[in-house]
Amino acid sequence: MNLTIEQAVMASFEGEVKAFKPGNVSSYADGHDMTTQDFLLSAEVSTPILCKQDTGLGERVLNSVSATRNAVSCNTNLGMLLLFAPIIMAADLGFETIDKLSKNLEVTLSSLTKNDANHIFKAIRLANPGGLGRAEEQDVAKNPSSSLLYAMKLASKRDSIALQYSNNFNEVLKLGFLTIKNFDKRWNSVKWSTVSCYLTFMASIRDSHIERKFGREIAEQIKIKSGIIVEKFNNSSDPEASIELLRGFDRELKTENYNPGTSADLTAASLLVYNLIN
Repeated sequence: MNLTIEQAVMASFEGEVKAFKPGNVSSYADGHDMTTQDFLLSAEVSTPILCKQDTGLGERVLNSVSATRNAVSCNTNLGMLLLFAPIIMAADLGFETIDKLSKNLEVTLSSLTKNDANHIFKAIRLANPGGLGRAEEQDVAKNPSSSLLYAMKLASKRDSIALQYSNNFNEVLKLGFLTIKNFDKRWNSVKWSTVSCYLTFMASIRDSHIERKFGREIAEQIKIKSGIIVEKFNNSSDPEASIELLRGFDRELKTENYNPGTSADLTAASLLVYNLIN
């Protein structure tokens, strides 16, 4: 069954929160003062706004953040919104194959304006994500004086979401999408393949959200530990049999209040690409 873009977006928001993501909110475990219901409600209010054609990327993200704040009074989805918006706009131009989507992403990202940057900076201030800190140039606390792409390039060394804007979603298209595709083929389960994708991101890239809040050393330790977990999980012939492994890791992370939020956002974006292409 071919999903419409809007259906694919909603399915990806839902799929992300239904997958057991240690350290993060999921239907298996709430956390960080947020519930699964908060995420599902956020998805409901932001999906139609994100998919509204004839509106710019910055406007879609800002209006979605605003609707989310009104619905759940907290930041559940800023990272996902920032990643979903370009993918949706690229899909509007056609998404028959992964190559087509990738080319259309290039077109979408290169057509972003300073107006988009203004809206995105406002959206980030409104969502007020944890551990944002200060930047010497193009700080989100002020209005941007550059294009959105330039601002994202500056932030890309310290933020994996900004990095996607500057490398045409390389990690999402190559690492995330392919992990879901390969493990769905093996396990015949998008839900458990999404878990593999999340753990793969955690093991491959230091989580920006954790690094911002707790520092590089802690983020690196979690990355190394995630490598051990993902290897055990991926070697399982039945992923559901690894539930205790995931529960243990979830408890470990949440006890210290470590939230691998960026890994979850990259996973959701990878799932969106998978839902569109399949």
